[in-house]
Amino acid sequence: MPQIILVDDDANILASVRMALEAEGFGVRSFTDGESALEGLAQTPADIGVFDIKMPRMDGLELLRKLRQTSQMPVLFLTSKDDEIDEVFGLKMGADDYITKPFSQRLLIERIRAVLRRTKARNERAPTLSGTSSKADGDNEHLMVRGRLSLDSERHDCMWSGEPVSLTVTEFMILDALARRPGVVKSRDQLMDAAYDEQVYVDDRTIDSHIKRLRRKFRQTDKTFDAIETLYGVGYKFKEVG
Repeated sequence: MPQIILVDDDANILASVRMALEAEGFGVRSFTDGESALEGLAQTPADIGVFDIKMPRMDGLELLRKLRQTSQMPVLFLTSKDDEIDEVFGLKMGADDYITKPFSQRLLIERIRAVLRRTKARNERAPTLSGTSSKADGDNEHLMVRGRLSLDSERHDCMWSGEPVSLTVTEFMILDALARRPGVVKSRDQLMDAAYDEQVYVDDRTIDSHIKRLRRKFRQTDKTFDAIETLYGVGYKFKEVG
């Protein structure tokens, strides 16, 4: 039974979401602020966190920042403002996904399941022993190099000109889909399929927001970054290396 830690200062949201999650077989612990949630996580870890942003004592952003000092537990944010979304995904360690209020409980449940599946797959691909010797770079099937970009799907590492770029799971999968075929345009629907479970619905705006954050993160490392191109009305492509 996956264990969820649910944090929101709205008692009605806590009660209704908890009932919906428990009806789907999840174990749920709920808290009304980030400080008490952090204390609860220190005592008993969870499989995934669902955090509101605006909360008393310690908000969701600060909760994530402190959590990332000791844990890589996946986190899904509940948010209500676009500018807050930008701030969330601007964090170095970032959240794994977000959902905008008001939301349907079914959509939230499917988003949670999708993040858990992606996290499980990523962990299963990771090396079981950190000291195990690896193959030479040329033999690493999980390592993709496109000019100045390097993506390691096994370790979920992204590098640009040798500098690390920290991406969320969703951002990594979108970039991976674009970089696998440089110069080929990917529609928003194709990027949705690459980044989300087929049972999870997201709109065009969500993909556009992910692309915006990807560019912003790379430009923190390289102000001239322009490898992701927009073809208005069509989709996006990764520049051909030439």
